[in-house]
Amino acid sequence: MDRWEGKVALVTGASSGIGTQIVNALAKNGMKVIAVARRLAKLEELAVSIKSEFNGKVYPMACDVQKEEEILKVFKWAEEELGGVDVMINNAGVMVNEPIIEGSTENYRKILDVNVLAVAICSRELVQSIKKRKVAGHIININSVAGHYAEMITMPISLYSASKYAVTAMSTSLRHEITKAKHDVKVTSISPGMVDTEMLRSAAINLGLDMDLESLTILKDTDIADAVIYSLNVPHYVQICEVIITPHEALATKNPRPFSK
Repeated sequence: MDRWEGKVALVTGASSGIGTQIVNALAKNGMKVIAVARRLAKLEELAVSIKSEFNGKVYPMACDVQKEEEILKVFKWAEEELGGVDVMINNAGVMVNEPIIEGSTENYRKILDVNVLAVAICSRELVQSIKKRKVAGHIININSVAGHYAEMITMPISLYSASKYAVTAMSTSLRHEITKAKHDVKVTSISPGMVDTEMLRSAAINLGLDMDLESLTILKDTDIADAVIYSLNVPHYVQICEVIITPHEALATKNPRPFSK
């Protein structure tokens, strides 16, 4: 991670779960981290905690990624105050527990705005920042196995799987476009299986599932943060295109899969 020390990372959805752990890991490795989410108080607590623990540099900013103007405001601030963004971690995501056939158009739009359009906007702005400064950059999209194997998920989660398939395709398209344009930007898609997060616990409650997450063999948010660091830490000539992370099946088969049946 030496070549990223002192560089600027932007992490969306940073107020809890995977996002919080990614912010922590990046700051611990010497990066300046702009942590954005809607819950500013949570971000401020995170920044104070990281500063007191190892003097990490975290800049909390309120941002609703459903609103393009708020995303652009963050990038403008980053350019004016820190010189620009070098690493973009598209982590913000939303899941709605309702069937498509009975769902609301409002929720369709919310899922696509957060899970797809915000990823495209942030990726575009990162590339433009890199292009202007002629430096190296990296886009990491926190995707999902739902974006590869929707057949495994039979519970009603509206357009979530569809949105993650879009992220899978977008990551590939971005990689092709960036290569053709000869920008020094890598694109990595990290696709976890079930992770013990606030979103998962809320989904279980909304679906009326009696889940004892402590008894399940599922991933931890720190496992995904570790994958982010791994993807950034490879030699400059190496590009990690896709990482699929699942629980170890030898352990997972001892426990039920609540989202598959």
